[in-house]
Formats: sequence, C-alpha cells, structure tokens
Amino acid sequence: MEPIIICDNLVKIYRIADLEVMALQGLDLRIYPQEVMAIIGASGSGKSTLLNILGGLDEPTAGTAIVAGWNLGRLTRRQRLTYMREHVGFVWQNVARNLIPYLTAEENVLVPMILNGKADRAWARELLEAVGLGHRFHHRPLEMSGGEQQRVAIAIALANRPKVLLADEPTGALDTRSSRQVLEVFHHVSRAYGVTVVIVTHDRTMAYAVDRFVEIRDGKTSVETVRRRPFTEGEHIQEDEESHDEYVVLDSAGRLQIPPELREALGIGSRLQLEVEGDKLILKVPEEGTPGETSRDAGKQDEEQGFAG
Repeated sequence: MEPIIICDNLVKIYRIADLEVMALQGLDLRIYPQEVMAIIGASGSGKSTLLNILGGLDEPTAGTAIVAGWNLGRLTRRQRLTYMREHVGFVWQNVARNLIPYLTAEENVLVPMILNGKADRAWARELLEAVGLGHRFHHRPLEMSGGEQQRVAIAIALANRPKVLLADEPTGALDTRSSRQVLEVFHHVSRAYGVTVVIVTHDRTMAYAVDRFVEIRDGKTSVETVRRRPFTEGEHIQEDEESHDEYVVLDSAGRLQIPPELREALGIGSRLQLEVEGDKLILKVPEEGTPGETSRDAGKQDEEQGFAG
C-alpha cells in the first residue's frame, strides 16, 4: 500500500531576530491510508511543528512533505487554501477553537460546508450520527459535555470529506471515559469514511488506542510501536503491554536513536561496537570505554593536575 503521507528529511528552522531554532532535524515518516496513528513526544520535540506542516499552517524549511499527493513545500497561496479547506481536517484541544458557541451542533457542522459552497444538511446529520450525537442536533456547545463537544468537532473536521484528519491533543482536557469515547469515534470514522487519522499527543497511554505510534525526539523519529492486530469495531480500549511491538527507527541515512533512559542505564557513551551474527545485529557497550573517550578523560585529568600544580 502506498503511503498517503510522506516526510523525507524534513527540516524546519524558526528564525527569531538573530536566533535560529531547529524544530525538525531531518525527520522521516510514512503514514498509510485509513491508519489511526499517534505522534508522541515531549514538549519541544517537534511534534506540533510537524502537525502544523502537515496541516498546511506552516511550510518546511527543507526536505519533503507530501500529503494525499500535495507537495506542501511547493504550494501557491491559493493551492494552500484549497488544500486546507478540502483535503485535511483539524480537531484542536481547545474546544473554543473548534466550535462557534451560539450555533447548534448541526449548524456548526454546516459552517465549513457553507464556506466551501456545498451545504448539505443530510450529510451534517449523518456525521453527527456517526460520532454518536444523533440526539444532539439542536443543542449548543454549552448544553453538551466536553466529550460531546469534541465529538462534534470531529464531525466538523469531516464536513468537507477530507482524506486526512489531524488532531492536536484531542483528549487532553477530557476525563478517562470521554477520552476513550473520542478515540473509539476516531477508529469508527476512519473505517466508515476511509479517512487517515493522525493524533499528536504527549500521552504515552495513547499507544493502546491506536494502530501505530511514533515517538519524536529532538526533531527526529526515534521509536515506532505497532499494534499486533488491527483495532476492531466496538473493541474496548484497554492498557495491554503485550498488544504492541516496539521498533527502533532508522532514518534515511541509516542512523538510529537509542532512548536516553537506555543509554543511561547501560552506560552508553558516544560509541558502540557492532557485531553481526547470522540475521542479527548486536550492539555492545565497550568493556573498557572507547579509545576516544579514554584519551579525552586522560587529557582532562592531566589538565586538572597541571592547573592544580
């Protein structure tokens, strides 16, 4: 299956006065049609920057970002607006950013259709039914719970039939029960309408609710975790450590990231020994340190002794 989202050596540099901040440092990523996947990372890892690029809100500094055939680094202003209006949908953590408070649920879903010149009340109602809110057509946001408001936001994001749905911390402000309902809705609409769902979050427990999640560290993908069997309709989301397989990700240059906690636990410095045994690659920590580190340590000790003398 061909990926619907392709990121190759993606770089994003923000310039503020005389300062440059590299948010993405050669990120590689593939996302496939109808996947429900998450991008996980700590604050400052680059995950929100990646979401903004995929959504057309920002442009890459270098590298390639292609979504549903659109090369996001080569769009004119008019093309970018068309892409954002028709080919990608957004669900934000802040409900106020998703909904117009004085409109009903049905009217909120109709707004993006009206802006696109294709208002369809029957489609709006079908979407609300799909997210489990058929009984809330005429309710305004303040008359609904936070979880219901977020499900209306999903219906709004699907109003113009996009191929990709981007969600920024969609469960960050919800309780556990409402979070699970929202995640189950993502799975349902993905299968019902063939949409690819990309969720950006800092919550590692999201791994149990998606088909696959990728961790970002320092602007690059580092670890990928894949669900062993597809999520089935109606399946109850629960934490199960045996449900996923974890992989270390190689970038386009063949480099990999070893998690900091593992490097610290094993005493890994700047070098490792690589051995091949049949179909296995074995990384070993040198028993007596690496030559470079040993010489640097010795030189440092000489300097300290000379200074003390």
